[in-house]
Amino acid sequence: MSLPPMIAALRKHKAGVVLIALQIALTLAIVCNAVFIIYARIQNVQRRTGLDETNLFLVTQQWVGAPSGDSPADLEKLDTMLREDLNALGSMPGVESVTPVNSVPLFPSSWNGSESLKPGTDMRAGNARTTFYFGDEQLLKTFGLHLVAGRNFTAADVAHKALRDSSEPNVIIVTKPLADKLFPQGDALGKAIYLDGSNTPSTIVGEVERLQVPSVGSWASSFVWNSTIAPLRMNSNFSRYAVRTKPGRLEAVMRAVPSKLYAVNAMRVLDDDSVKSFKDIRAEAYRADIGMAVLMGVICLILLAVTAAGIVGLTSFWVGQRHRQIGVRRALGARKIDILHYFQMENLMIAGGGALVGIVLAVALNRVLMSKFEMQSMPAYYVLAGLAVVVALGQIAVFVPARRASNVPPVVATRSV
Repeated sequence: MSLPPMIAALRKHKAGVVLIALQIALTLAIVCNAVFIIYARIQNVQRRTGLDETNLFLVTQQWVGAPSGDSPADLEKLDTMLREDLNALGSMPGVESVTPVNSVPLFPSSWNGSESLKPGTDMRAGNARTTFYFGDEQLLKTFGLHLVAGRNFTAADVAHKALRDSSEPNVIIVTKPLADKLFPQGDALGKAIYLDGSNTPSTIVGEVERLQVPSVGSWASSFVWNSTIAPLRMNSNFSRYAVRTKPGRLEAVMRAVPSKLYAVNAMRVLDDDSVKSFKDIRAEAYRADIGMAVLMGVICLILLAVTAAGIVGLTSFWVGQRHRQIGVRRALGARKIDILHYFQMENLMIAGGGALVGIVLAVALNRVLMSKFEMQSMPAYYVLAGLAVVVALGQIAVFVPARRASNVPPVVATRSV
């Protein structure tokens, strides 16, 4: 099969060839980047938080008429109210452990800062960014965290303070990724670090294997495992409690929580979202990611379908215009398979040219997304896979009209000659 006659035939249909090639190029560029985004979203959704997520729920409540000042008397009253809630929740049938918390992974509330090896370091110049989790000696058990080095907090380690109190804890527990970043030699235990530019050191007494930060946004991707746990009960007019139940008791305990807390102190607000299982927290955190993945998937399917339809339509049009040419070739001895291969090779040339342009567009689009939305660089195999898909799509789409062309009888095609 000679290429020059084929190229000469395509020159007679420049507009159609250019339109199909551009359509293939745009489809390749968009589909490659869309699939890359889908894969990144799926990776986020499936990412392990480090928690034992089963049988875990979060309670968020606010007291009515509670002290709002930071005086010692106000703080003691707020802390007493918080500890009464903890005792009540811990005494419920089916509860294994409970801890006061400021947040949990995937929850839309976080306390972020930095850690430094030198005192008084500006937060922006710290050695590592981190998210702070506050709780008591029951936090590791309630979260289901795996302590890989050092020790847990004791009751004597736990202090309480107001939200606006800038004092730092004496001891902390960090995640292993954060410990390795601060101390690459692996000797983080017992070392003093400085939180948020403070001049007061905090000593690392333990390391947990993994604990994800609350935010699932791209801005937190650079420190997603850099979590710090401080033995603190934060005193304010609202509080949060993480509760772990015995297997099979989650739903029953969650339903009983509002009445139990109202019995302790009726002057509080508990709405429909106050008691939430971690399963629901995870679903809400990744709802946008799942929606984006579905939307991108639908866009990919539509683009591929439109591109295939364009190839089928254009090839069918060309077959109609070349009826007599096909008949002449058949009369001169061309076999059905030769006619079929001719149209497939013709489509391969168009798809190949469009794909080459599409590769350039795909890389350029990825660079734009990287600069605007903090995306990662798309690996080359996504482009190669996209190239294979659009070429295969073109061959599949052209098969039906090409087969119809190969079935044209010579006598019918040459009747007007």
